[in-house]
Amino acid sequence: MPTDTNDESFEVATRRSVGLENELQAHPERFRMLTGDRPTGPLHIGHLFGTLLNRVRMQDLGVDVFVLIADYQTITDRDAPERMRDDVLGLVADYLAVGLDPQKSTIFAHSQIAELNQLMLPFLSLVNVSELQRNPTVKEEFAAHGAPSMNALMFTYPVHQAADILFCGANVVPVGRDQLPHLELARLIARRFNDRYCREEPYFREPTALLSDAPLILGLDGRKMGKSRNNAISLSMDEDETARLVHAAKTDGERRITFDPIHRPEVSNLLLIASLCTGEAPESVASEIGDDGSEVLKRRLTEALNERLRPIRQRRRDVMKDTALLSALLSRGNERAHTVAAQTLGDVRALMHMRY
Repeated sequence: MPTDTNDESFEVATRRSVGLENELQAHPERFRMLTGDRPTGPLHIGHLFGTLLNRVRMQDLGVDVFVLIADYQTITDRDAPERMRDDVLGLVADYLAVGLDPQKSTIFAHSQIAELNQLMLPFLSLVNVSELQRNPTVKEEFAAHGAPSMNALMFTYPVHQAADILFCGANVVPVGRDQLPHLELARLIARRFNDRYCREEPYFREPTALLSDAPLILGLDGRKMGKSRNNAISLSMDEDETARLVHAAKTDGERRITFDPIHRPEVSNLLLIASLCTGEAPESVASEIGDDGSEVLKRRLTEALNERLRPIRQRRRDVMKDTALLSALLSRGNERAHTVAAQTLGDVRALMHMRY
């Protein structure tokens, strides 16, 4: 039976990722990582355990970390809200609270780096319409809304992501399996630019995926965890809000608590979150609770979450008292990203014989 192409691609990406992790440990100074978030509300525990802690790990390892606040990308599927500034500064506060250090990591906003966005023009010339149509994000949007209602920014979203990655020469991009097609397009654009304009001395490095091994955390209602679904514990919540949400979390009718992600996904998800907070295996947490039921599980989870998040929340409250400082730190990151982007755009213009 023939092997599925997507499976082959994932296997190749997995092998690359394993080798990359080893190289990162040995020579972190050789790498620059690009990652980021859309400012559509406060970050939650899914972000914390899925990406944020890994960014701090990479930073502390010595990797040059670029963190993108993707404000332009919010308008692919929604209007720019009046509270955009608050959401952007809230992300900066979240980053500082979990341990990102603006002296070591570059935190910047999409819309403030004109040279980055100008790279979209030559990059768009390197891809065709059918390649964009095959991108999973674009395909999902097309299926949901159809071509007439899909705006051009959404259609070109994968190229914008390629510009985000390539402008700073990032050679490490942490992604999940579902995001691999975006990274593959960035690699394709890098190859095509090099082939067309600088075959003898390739300019753009092809970025490598650092595949996440973080477990998937569901929302407290058993669906995908999301900012807008009221099913997530955000880093900005207080302990009482956390307790109320956990108390309302979906479980099942069985009294005995067991870790069985296939047959008991909601209960297992709560056990997994408790495990991530305490470092204790979810099976052990389940065994300790046993026949005491879901109420004891929820109480244990509430205590574990509030204990794990307490220092993060305190740091967040402290930094939110000085929004001028948050703005200044973001401006500093914007300036560094601007300098890098200006150099890249200048080099690209020179290679394309467009310096007049």
